[in-house]
Parts: sequence; structure tokens; C-alpha cells
Amino acid sequence: MRPESPVCPSLVAWGNAWLAGHVGLDEAADHVEAAGGPTVADDVPLRKYLANLRSDGLREFRLALPAPGDPLGLSGPAPFNSAAVDAGEAAIAVLDGRNLGLVPVPDLRGSSYVGVRLEIHDSGPVRHDLPSLSEAERELSEAMRSATDTLSAVEGPLQSRPSSVGHRGGELAPGYPARAHRVSTLATRLATVVRLADERGLTSGQVAARATALRDLDRAVRRALVAAHHAIFEPLRST
Repeated sequence: MRPESPVCPSLVAWGNAWLAGHVGLDEAADHVEAAGGPTVADDVPLRKYLANLRSDGLREFRLALPAPGDPLGLSGPAPFNSAAVDAGEAAIAVLDGRNLGLVPVPDLRGSSYVGVRLEIHDSGPVRHDLPSLSEAERELSEAMRSATDTLSAVEGPLQSRPSSVGHRGGELAPGYPARAHRVSTLATRLATVVRLADERGLTSGQVAARATALRDLDRAVRRALVAAHHAIFEPLRST
């Protein structure tokens, strides 16, 4: 899958909303498939797979948005980590006594069918060193200011602002706090800026400065998206 694919963020957001009772299974599955197309896992349609997981003790979903050198949200084992980094995303299904890692890959059947197949891996325990929503929002603001200062100082060809913003899981589901929606929307817009950054016409020094600023911003964006998608649990765990 492409790194900007919203399949796993949508699965985590709407899957958690379903598990928390804010939406029904059909609505959750509809939103996931609206993001990525028809989805299967373990050779069964998404709805049936999610229902089977719940019967097996599914408690929550967790999001991983790793990049090379930054396994954000991953805790092994190596085959799962490698597949998730290649895809740029993964969802972790937390069940009673075990975790499963779900990695999306293209599902091509025939000349016209385009969907998503979730590869299933064993996954390590949930990471507890991930940022809270407030921490991630602060880091995102700081990275945005730093990147703005750096990029403003780098002269190069003018770039137009993107007329439309694709989403990398920016749409959260009912049940998430308003702050999480705000952080996710901002992070999604910044992710598009990072993806569309153009280095044509720059010197090698300017390219290096821009690359560093964008790399730091990308890290903050991914951390903010992960925190926003986990924020549905924060009120429960702060009481």
C-alpha cells in the first residue's frame, strides 16, 4: 500500500468506535471500505472478520505509522515490523491474551477489481511509550514552527498550495474527543504538505536543510495521528 493510504487509520478509528458502542459494525466497515475499497482478511470479508475477532476477545485497535528508522507503534516481531514499515502503516488488534498485526496490501482480482487484503501477523505487546494527545499536539506545533522557519529561509521555486487535501486517516469516528479531531485534521493537512514538497531548483545545501525540516515534521505528523487515533481511550485511563 502507499504510505498515505488511510486503510489502517480508518480501521483503528471506526473499529474502536464500534467496540465502544458509538457506531454499528456495518457503519464501521462501510467507512473502512470507503477509504480503501473492498477489504478481506483471513480470506473472509471485513465485516465477518471483525465479528470473528470480537468473538475471540477483541478489545481495541492500535495504530502504527512506522517509517524506516522509526518503528512508531510497533513492538515486533521482526516479520510484522518489516511488513508494516514496507506498507507505511499497520493496525494492531488487541485480544485477550494475544495481539494480531494487520498490514494492508493490494488485493487485485481480475482486470477491474481493486481492493485491500489485510495480511495477518503475530504482534508484540501494545507500546506504552507513545505520546499522549497533548504531548503530540505540542510536538506538532513545535515541528510546524521549526519547519516554517527553515523552509522560509530556503529560496527556491515557488510552490502553489495544494487545492485539495487527501486524507491519511484524518477522519475520526464518533466517540473521539474534539481535540483529537482537531489534531488529526491538522496532522493530515501537514502530511500532504510533506508529501508534495518539491526540491527542484534547489542547491544541495538547500535540499539538505529542507529534507531535515520535512523529516522532523513527518515524524511529528505521524506521532500526532497515532495519538489522535488512540485518544478515545485516554479519558478511561485517566480516571
